[in-house]
Amino acid sequence: MALNKEQSKYLWRALLAILLLLICDQASKIWVKTHMPLYDSIEVFSWFKIYFIENPGMAFGLELVDTYILTIFRIVVVSWFAVMIVKLIKRGTFKFGFILCLSMILAGALGNIIDCAFYGVLFEHSYGQVAKFLPEAGYSTFLSGKVVDMLSFPLIKTTWPSWVPYWGGHEFVFFRPIFNIADSSICVNAFILIFFYKKSLFESLAKEKKSNDK
Repeated sequence: MALNKEQSKYLWRALLAILLLLICDQASKIWVKTHMPLYDSIEVFSWFKIYFIENPGMAFGLELVDTYILTIFRIVVVSWFAVMIVKLIKRGTFKFGFILCLSMILAGALGNIIDCAFYGVLFEHSYGQVAKFLPEAGYSTFLSGKVVDMLSFPLIKTTWPSWVPYWGGHEFVFFRPIFNIADSSICVNAFILIFFYKKSLFESLAKEKKSNDK
Protein backbone atom coordinates (compact mmCIF):
# COMPACT_ATOMS: atom_id res chain seq x y z
CA MET A 1 0.00 0.00 0.00
CA ALA A 2 1.43 3.37 -1.06
CA LEU A 3 1.69 6.18 1.46
CA ASN A 4 -0.72 9.08 1.21
CA LYS A 5 0.39 12.71 1.51
CA GLU A 6 0.05 12.84 5.31
CA GLN A 7 1.85 9.53 5.78
CA SER A 8 4.65 10.59 3.44
CA LYS A 9 5.09 13.77 5.49
CA TYR A 10 5.44 11.70 8.68
CA LEU A 11 7.97 9.41 7.01
CA TRP A 12 10.13 12.26 5.69
CA ARG A 13 10.08 13.99 9.06
CA ALA A 14 11.14 10.77 10.76
CA LEU A 15 13.95 10.27 8.23
CA LEU A 16 15.13 13.86 8.71
CA ALA A 17 15.20 13.44 12.49
CA ILE A 18 17.18 10.20 12.12
CA LEU A 19 19.65 11.87 9.76
CA LEU A 20 20.19 14.87 12.06
CA LEU A 21 20.79 12.61 15.05
CA LEU A 22 23.26 10.51 13.09
CA ILE A 23 25.15 13.59 11.90
CA CYS A 24 25.48 14.94 15.46
CA ASP A 25 26.43 11.55 16.86
CA GLN A 26 29.01 10.68 14.22
CA ALA A 27 30.49 14.20 14.11
CA SER A 28 31.11 14.11 17.87
CA LYS A 29 32.63 10.61 17.73
CA ILE A 30 34.88 11.35 14.75
CA TRP A 31 36.11 14.57 16.37
CA VAL A 32 36.99 12.78 19.61
CA LYS A 33 38.60 9.86 17.76
CA THR A 34 40.78 12.18 15.63
CA HIS A 35 41.68 14.70 18.35
CA MET A 36 42.11 12.72 21.58
CA PRO A 37 44.05 9.62 22.63
CA LEU A 38 42.17 6.98 24.60
CA TYR A 39 41.35 7.97 28.21
CA ASP A 40 42.21 11.61 27.57
CA SER A 41 39.74 14.14 29.01
CA ILE A 42 38.71 17.76 28.58
CA GLU A 43 36.99 19.49 31.48
CA VAL A 44 34.17 21.69 30.17
CA PHE A 45 32.66 22.32 33.60
CA SER A 46 33.35 20.73 36.98
CA TRP A 47 30.26 18.57 36.41
CA PHE A 48 30.79 17.85 32.67
CA LYS A 49 33.83 16.38 30.92
CA ILE A 50 34.68 15.04 27.50
CA TYR A 51 36.31 11.75 28.50
CA PHE A 52 37.27 9.41 25.65
CA ILE A 53 36.71 5.71 26.12
CA GLU A 54 35.86 2.91 23.71
CA ASN A 55 33.12 0.48 24.52
CA PRO A 56 33.14 -3.00 22.94
CA GLY A 57 29.78 -3.89 24.46
CA MET A 58 26.43 -2.39 25.34
CA ALA A 59 25.43 1.21 26.07
CA PHE A 60 27.09 3.08 28.98
CA GLY A 61 30.21 0.93 28.84
CA LEU A 62 28.61 -2.41 29.71
CA GLU A 63 30.32 -5.51 28.31
CA LEU A 64 28.00 -8.50 28.06
CA VAL A 65 28.58 -10.34 24.78
CA ASP A 66 31.06 -10.56 21.90
CA THR A 67 31.22 -7.41 19.74
CA TYR A 68 30.56 -9.28 16.50
CA ILE A 69 27.44 -10.98 17.90
CA LEU A 70 26.24 -7.72 19.41
CA THR A 71 26.63 -5.91 16.08
CA ILE A 72 24.60 -8.56 14.25
CA PHE A 73 21.94 -8.37 16.96
CA ARG A 74 21.80 -4.57 16.65
CA ILE A 75 21.38 -4.81 12.87
CA VAL A 76 18.47 -7.24 13.28
CA VAL A 77 16.79 -5.00 15.88
CA VAL A 78 17.25 -1.85 13.78
CA SER A 79 15.83 -3.60 10.71
CA TRP A 80 12.79 -4.72 12.71
CA PHE A 81 12.37 -1.19 14.11
CA ALA A 82 12.52 0.35 10.64
CA VAL A 83 9.85 -2.03 9.30
CA MET A 84 7.64 -1.39 12.34
CA ILE A 85 7.91 2.40 12.00
CA VAL A 86 6.83 2.25 8.34
CA LYS A 87 3.92 -0.04 9.30
CA LEU A 88 2.79 2.36 12.04
CA ILE A 89 2.95 5.32 9.65
CA LYS A 90 0.85 3.39 7.12
CA ARG A 91 -1.79 2.65 9.76
CA GLY A 92 -2.06 6.37 10.44
CA THR A 93 -3.45 5.85 13.95
CA PHE A 94 -0.49 7.12 15.99
CA LYS A 95 0.66 10.64 16.83
CA PHE A 96 3.89 11.86 15.27
CA GLY A 97 5.47 12.21 18.72
CA PHE A 98 5.20 8.46 19.15
CA ILE A 99 6.68 7.83 15.70
CA LEU A 100 9.47 10.32 16.43
CA CYS A 101 10.45 8.56 19.66
CA LEU A 102 10.70 5.23 17.86
CA SER A 103 12.73 6.90 15.11
CA MET A 104 15.17 8.38 17.63
CA ILE A 105 15.67 4.98 19.27
CA LEU A 106 16.36 3.54 15.83
CA ALA A 107 18.79 6.38 15.08
CA GLY A 108 20.64 5.82 18.34
CA ALA A 109 21.03 2.11 17.67
CA LEU A 110 22.12 2.85 14.09
CA GLY A 111 24.70 5.35 15.34
CA ASN A 112 26.38 2.69 17.49
CA ILE A 113 26.12 0.12 14.69
CA ILE A 114 28.18 2.43 12.46
CA ASP A 115 30.95 2.45 15.10
CA CYS A 116 30.96 -1.33 15.50
CA ALA A 117 30.71 -2.05 11.79
CA PHE A 118 33.17 0.46 10.34
CA TYR A 119 35.40 2.15 12.93
CA GLY A 120 37.72 -0.84 13.27
CA VAL A 121 38.50 -0.53 9.56
CA LEU A 122 38.43 3.28 9.26
CA PHE A 123 40.66 4.18 12.24
CA GLU A 124 43.92 3.24 13.91
CA HIS A 125 43.90 2.30 17.57
CA SER A 126 43.83 5.18 20.07
CA TYR A 127 46.13 3.78 22.77
CA GLY A 128 48.64 6.51 23.57
CA GLN A 129 48.00 8.32 20.30
CA VAL A 130 45.44 10.23 18.26
CA ALA A 131 44.00 7.77 15.78
CA LYS A 132 44.62 8.27 12.09
CA PHE A 133 41.60 8.24 9.77
CA LEU A 134 41.80 5.77 6.84
CA PRO A 135 45.09 4.10 7.82
CA GLU A 136 46.71 1.30 5.85
CA ALA A 137 45.39 -1.11 8.46
CA GLY A 138 42.66 -0.41 11.00
CA TYR A 139 42.63 -1.53 14.62
CA SER A 140 40.07 -4.29 13.99
CA THR A 141 37.92 -5.96 11.34
CA PHE A 142 34.54 -5.22 9.79
CA LEU A 143 31.71 -5.62 12.36
CA SER A 144 34.22 -5.85 15.24
CA GLY A 145 34.92 -2.20 15.98
CA LYS A 146 34.29 -0.38 19.25
CA VAL A 147 31.74 2.29 20.13
CA VAL A 148 33.18 5.71 20.97
CA ASP A 149 31.89 7.18 24.25
CA MET A 150 32.80 10.59 25.56
CA LEU A 151 30.06 12.30 27.60
CA SER A 152 30.84 12.25 31.32
CA PHE A 153 28.70 13.94 33.96
CA PRO A 154 30.29 13.48 37.41
CA LEU A 155 27.59 15.60 39.05
CA ILE A 156 28.52 14.54 42.58
CA LYS A 157 31.99 13.43 43.72
CA THR A 158 32.37 12.50 47.37
CA THR A 159 33.44 9.67 49.67
CA TRP A 160 31.25 7.02 51.26
CA PRO A 161 31.02 7.42 55.07
CA SER A 162 33.29 5.01 56.96
CA TRP A 163 30.30 3.29 58.61
CA VAL A 164 28.87 2.11 55.24
CA PRO A 165 29.61 -1.62 54.83
CA TYR A 166 32.08 -2.56 52.07
CA TRP A 167 32.00 0.90 50.37
CA GLY A 168 33.02 2.93 53.44
CA GLY A 169 35.92 5.26 52.63
CA HIS A 170 35.71 4.63 48.89
CA GLU A 171 35.01 7.31 46.31
CA PHE A 172 31.40 7.84 45.24
CA VAL A 173 30.64 9.42 41.87
CA PHE A 174 27.20 10.25 40.52
CA PHE A 175 26.75 9.98 37.51
CA ARG A 176 29.60 7.53 36.68
CA PRO A 177 28.64 5.96 33.28
CA ILE A 178 30.21 7.50 30.17
CA PHE A 179 28.05 7.54 27.06
CA ASN A 180 27.48 9.18 23.68
CA ILE A 181 24.71 11.00 21.84
CA ALA A 182 23.36 7.74 20.40
CA ASP A 183 23.09 6.18 23.88
CA SER A 184 21.28 9.23 25.25
CA SER A 185 18.85 9.22 22.31
CA ILE A 186 17.94 5.59 22.99
CA CYS A 187 17.47 6.06 26.74
CA VAL A 188 15.69 9.44 26.69
CA ASN A 189 13.21 8.38 24.02
CA ALA A 190 12.61 5.00 25.69
CA PHE A 191 11.64 6.87 28.88
CA ILE A 192 9.38 9.21 26.91
CA LEU A 193 7.65 6.21 25.34
CA ILE A 194 7.11 4.56 28.71
CA PHE A 195 5.86 7.65 30.53
CA PHE A 196 3.98 9.53 27.81
CA TYR A 197 3.11 7.00 25.12
CA LYS A 198 2.57 3.83 27.15
CA LYS A 199 -0.90 3.23 25.69
CA SER A 200 0.28 3.76 22.11
CA LEU A 201 3.27 1.47 22.71
CA PHE A 202 1.12 -1.37 24.00
CA GLU A 203 -1.38 -0.86 21.19
CA SER A 204 1.34 -1.04 18.54
CA LEU A 205 2.86 -4.19 20.07
CA ALA A 206 -0.57 -5.83 20.30
CA LYS A 207 -1.37 -5.03 16.67
CA GLU A 208 2.06 -6.29 15.58
CA LYS A 209 1.49 -9.57 17.45
CA LYS A 210 -1.99 -9.90 15.95
CA SER A 211 -0.70 -9.37 12.41
CA ASN A 212 2.10 -11.92 12.98
CA ASP A 213 -0.40 -14.49 14.25
CA LYS A 214 -2.43 -14.33 11.05
